[in-house]
Amino acid sequence: MERKISMTTDVLVVGGGPSGLTMALLLANAGLDVICVDQAPKAAQLKTSFDGRTTAISSASRFVLEAAGMWDAMMPDAAPILDIRVADTDSPHFLHFASDETDRGAFGWIVENRLMRKALFDAADKSSLKHIQPSKVEDFEYDGDMVVVTLSTGEVIATSLLIGADGRHSPTREWADIQTVNWDYKQEAIVCCVEHEEDHEDVAVEHFMASGPFAILPMTDDEKGKHRSSIVWTEHDTDAKRYLDLKKKDFDAELQDRFGPHLGQVKHLGKPMIYPLRFMHAKHYTAKRMALIGEAAHVIHPIAGQGLNLSMRDIALLAELIVDNRRIGLDIGSDVLLKSYSRLRKTDNMLMGAMTDGLNRLFSNNIPPIKWARTRGMGIVNHVPPLKRFFANQAMGFANGNDANLPRILRGEVL
Repeated sequence: MERKISMTTDVLVVGGGPSGLTMALLLANAGLDVICVDQAPKAAQLKTSFDGRTTAISSASRFVLEAAGMWDAMMPDAAPILDIRVADTDSPHFLHFASDETDRGAFGWIVENRLMRKALFDAADKSSLKHIQPSKVEDFEYDGDMVVVTLSTGEVIATSLLIGADGRHSPTREWADIQTVNWDYKQEAIVCCVEHEEDHEDVAVEHFMASGPFAILPMTDDEKGKHRSSIVWTEHDTDAKRYLDLKKKDFDAELQDRFGPHLGQVKHLGKPMIYPLRFMHAKHYTAKRMALIGEAAHVIHPIAGQGLNLSMRDIALLAELIVDNRRIGLDIGSDVLLKSYSRLRKTDNMLMGAMTDGLNRLFSNNIPPIKWARTRGMGIVNHVPPLKRFFANQAMGFANGNDANLPRILRGEVL
């Protein structure tokens, strides 16, 4: 039976998380007709219990959020990262990256996911974007040069370009029959916010341990002026739940042991959450009139805090290709555009995935020869300025440091 089209749009974004809504806002702000379909209710997404994590926003990713119209709303709640310290188990040596050694300002910012979502929702309410939620896509099909989707609300939408931003278990990717390469790290991340006596002074710490990295990420002070940080505590998947089952004082004692004395007494706030860690990479990023972005295309280890920042690079490039094609009257869902997007993003995403995978395997052990090699390697990086600049540029989201190769938005230019 032929379905009656309820709406026609230039672009339909499936998934209303940070990647999907940012993508939709960029295109809507550039004058395209855009619909974003979001499965979760807005109110639920603003609760800490929905997602208690924080996200590292790199210096380059900030430009994307500015173009989407929501960075100013986030800025008061975003804590800058001015220094990064990387330590290895009990070694006295550590890597130190200082933002004042660059000419780009802060390495990035740490912001609570729920506050980022609120800023995105507020920006969507002020834009021309049609944000449909809660609803999900129940059926996909092609109709000539259009993709037609049927929503759980009964609406039928036809679009020139479908963008899948629906996460690591992407129904859009499954519909397009795109296979993935994936593996389980057999690690889980314990995530929570902590309060501590001393000021973190905008320093992010990555402390490598045998079970995995323990990251301390600076947050803004609370309304009472209490100092806060977010932690990402990686443990073997057989051990993580054991820590969550501890009494509060015992859990805090474990935290204190990992923090050490430099921030004074530490205690956790709220309920810690556990997230399993996996690697996933889609073998293809596109199909006919369809593109994948963010975790629908790639999931990496959080060891370097680059997950959402890779997504922002997907978004910046795809938005530029779409807008440029529209301005000169070309088809925004063409195979040429989609092949360009896939070719230009795959290399960067695969390299970052390989780097984070390699770092996790290199540092998550106590094998003496490997520990010795790690210590030597960290010492070399500390004393070779070009190597330090390379890693600093990676942390800031500028890849190899050659801005000329970046999409316009990541250079702070207008889309």
